[in-house]
Parts: sequence; structure tokens; C-alpha cells
Amino acid sequence: MTTISEAITTIKKAENDAEKLIEDTKEKSVQKIEESCLKSKEIIEKSKEESLGEAENMLFEAETNAKKEALHISNKTAEEIEINKKTAMDKVDEASDIIVRSIL
Repeated sequence: MTTISEAITTIKKAENDAEKLIEDTKEKSVQKIEESCLKSKEIIEKSKEESLGEAENMLFEAETNAKKEALHISNKTAEEIEINKKTAMDKVDEASDIIVRSIL
């Protein structure tokens, strides 16, 4: 009779130990999930900050390049205007000579 009683006691203890183990495992799982959520939020936030920094750098670089290109175009246009003015003035002188010759 004692052996059956001991067996029942051992089974009850094993059941209690199993329930405790299950409960501990659930708590650890919840804790791991919470830690994972926090870690993923941190990673996402860090990625957002890095992306924002990269975007700002790209924007600054694009603006700088655009300003350089605009300055280049402006200088080139100014040179072409001077060439056209000189050509026009030469033609005015030529036209003046022709007019004077035809009057004389």
C-alpha cells in the first residue's frame, strides 16, 4: 500500500513540477517576446535615423551639384552672349561701312 501511495505522491509531485516548468517557460517566452519587440523597435528607430541622415546627405549633395551646374551654365551663357555681342558689333561696323560707301 505504501508503494502505491508513494507512486501517487511521486506522480503528483511530477505533475506539479511539470506545471511549474510550463508556467516558468510561458513567463520566459513572454519576457523573450517583449525583449524582441523592444529590440526590433530600437533597430527600426536606428534605421530610420540612419536613413534620414543619408537622405539629408544625398539632398545636400544634389543641391551642391545643382548649384555647380547652374553656375557653369550661367558662365557659359555669359561667354556666348559676349561672343554674340562681339559678332553683332562687327556686323554693325561692317554695315556702317557699307552704308557709308553707298552714300559716297
